Amino acid sequence: MTHIDVQSALAQSLSAPYHDLVTRRTGLAVRTLIERQLSGLADGSVAFLDFSHIGVLDCSCADEFVAKLMIPLTAEHPSRDGYVVLHGVSDGHVDSIEQVLHAHGLALVVLFPDGQARLVGAVTDVERRLWEIVMLTGGIAVEGVAAKTGIAPEEALSLLNSLARRRLVRRDDDCYSPLGAVA
Repeated sequence: MTHIDVQSALAQSLSAPYHDLVTRRTGLAVRTLIERQLSGLADGSVAFLDFSHIGVLDCSCADEFVAKLMIPLTAEHPSRDGYVVLHGVSDGHVDSIEQVLHAHGLALVVLFPDGQARLVGAVTDVERRLWEIVMLTGGIAVEGVAAKTGIAPEEALSLLNSLARRRLVRRDDDCYSPLGAVA
């Protein structure tokens, strides 16, 4: 696990002590810096992007930073084998983040200051339910998900693999485990 303070990245990228993520130019500067940090991480690592010191996050910056950071990770042939979890996110941040995630068909695991993990973005009710089962169990095989939901094992496998491809759960052999429960 790697912790990346988004406010520090913002200050470093703009050479000024700002606390608000606004404008595409700002989003590009922060994303570029964080992409460099992520590129140095080992395959399979989880990066926790800490938003706890960020004030405003507007939609244009969320699109340029959050969505464009996730697109290469969730592509059919990802740019790297890694995971991103947003941490310290406020309700105000979620509004902008969720809007851009929906626009791009993306989703993310978000950890709130109270410790609650939530899936935000473009997911179906069934995907959300399977993700919640993975979170509650701490790791589960396809057969366990099928038994808990009544979904056919083949469909459960397809849905869990989709969640893993979208970087919302980890797949280790035949077990699917959560990303956000360990922060």
